[in-house]
Amino acid sequence: MRKLATGILTAGLFAVGAGTAFAASWHNIPTLRTGGAEFNSAQYKFLPAGRQTHGAFQWKGNLKDANHGDGNNVYVQVKVEGYSWSRYNGKQRKSVGLNKLSYDGAARYTRDGYIRVCRDRGSLRPDNCSVTKHYRR
Repeated sequence: MRKLATGILTAGLFAVGAGTAFAASWHNIPTLRTGGAEFNSAQYKFLPAGRQTHGAFQWKGNLKDANHGDGNNVYVQVKVEGYSWSRYNGKQRKSVGLNKLSYDGAARYTRDGYIRVCRDRGSLRPDNCSVTKHYRR
């Protein structure tokens, strides 16, 4: 009887651990493109709430200036529920690797994450952005 109880407890703990590992595993983001900007090799994951991770939306990828001759910069915008867009700039005529955490500081868990790539066209012309991707925990 004791062996059976130990076996059931072990199987239950394994199942809980596997579910947590899946929730915190990396998922692919398709390449985001707009005229002159590209965000490729991108991935995201939702981190569990804890002391260091805050239940964050973590994302990473390669931000690339896809049109070197236009003189415009590129950036990634990320947002979590309840907050406005955060901007992460790239560099003109270069590719930049980004790995960032985005989270709602007032809540224990971040459930929704939004991401898009944009080209900064200056103050007189509006920026152009890719489609916005929405991910949910």
